[in-house]
Amino acid sequence: MTKMPEPPSQYTAFVARFPKLGEAWEAIHEAGAQGPLDERTIRLVKLAIAVGAQRSGAVHSSVRKARAMGIPDEEIEQVVSLAAGTLGLPATVAAWTWLHDK
Repeated sequence: MTKMPEPPSQYTAFVARFPKLGEAWEAIHEAGAQGPLDERTIRLVKLAIAVGAQRSGAVHSSVRKARAMGIPDEEIEQVVSLAAGTLGLPATVAAWTWLHDK
């Protein structure tokens, strides 16, 4: 299993304040990971879902985790480019900018 980057400080502060929500979030994560998909595929699918839902924070998180797993930027960028036909160019370009935020 890949060591994931540390979560943002605001997330850590939130789950420290609301530990039951943090536990529930972990349970959802664990339940969703059960099945035949490998960790790498799950990460790319979660990125695609975040792009489709236009959730900038989730895109940032997915990109951080994908890079920590060693997934090349070209593959991450392709996931975003696949959204153009469904989401349209403006939404896809917005997600593209989130990939390149530092």
